[in-house]
Amino acid sequence: MKVGVIGLGTMGMGAALNLLNKGHAVTGCELRAESRAAFAEAGGTAVASPEELPPDLEALVVFVVNAVQTEAVLFGDKGCLPRMTKGGVILCCATIAPEAARALGKRIEEAGFLMLDSPVSGGMVGARAGTMTVMASGSDAAFAKADPVLQAISTKVWKLGAEPGVGSTVKMVNQLLAGVHIATAAEALALGIRAGADAETLFKVISESAGSSWMWQNRVPHILAGDDTPLSAVNIFVKDLGIVLDQARALTFPLPMAAAAHQLFLAASAHGQGYKDDAFVIRVWEALTGIPLPAKS
Repeated sequence: MKVGVIGLGTMGMGAALNLLNKGHAVTGCELRAESRAAFAEAGGTAVASPEELPPDLEALVVFVVNAVQTEAVLFGDKGCLPRMTKGGVILCCATIAPEAARALGKRIEEAGFLMLDSPVSGGMVGARAGTMTVMASGSDAAFAKADPVLQAISTKVWKLGAEPGVGSTVKMVNQLLAGVHIATAAEALALGIRAGADAETLFKVISESAGSSWMWQNRVPHILAGDDTPLSAVNIFVKDLGIVLDQARALTFPLPMAAAAHQLFLAASAHGQGYKDDAFVIRVWEALTGIPLPAKS
């Protein structure tokens, strides 16, 4: 299958590599020269702009940051829709507001293409392993056309409805929980350190106790290693929890936990940690209380 992947970042690179390894003709699109070079070294082809993608693409997988960027790479002055075959499928994988997904779906359909509202979960590890979870909604035709792509990049595809917007709604709920769990894990570890507990021992005990969570077990090791390389960045949750809170306001729905977590990620970003690993929201407590965080080994 002739596939374009826009965005060779944490998730997009893994998806593009898995598509390549499954025998698809894959062209990646990425502004950063180092990412293009890495994909080319793996045997793929990479371009710097959506308008440079090859013609007659059958599928397009879009891993950009938000709805504005998704719209730009498709419909902008340098957009790639003219590079696609009519009836081709576009997988919109960014975390965006449900109403934005619905609006994109309408424009894509009117242009003669199929769309899957298909945000993903699994992080860099899942993307590289081809084991992501896809929370997708769209027509039966879109699912059928996208199936070879979905088979290559994921092990679980949730078919959530026939209309765009449902996938983004489910991902929004996931991001509410993920953001709150990361912030709470950081808060709990910070309290333990401040009270004099050994951080490594605390991690092991809680990991085998009722207070554990997936985020505790996944993110706290980053803190213990002192490694703030962004597998998922603080600013991702500034954006994603912002989407959650905007939707809640539109529904007149209170979200006190999500609002508190959003403020913590905002504080970390304001403290210069926006492009660091999201576990390092813990540096808010470091700045406030002077707790000693583990140094990078």
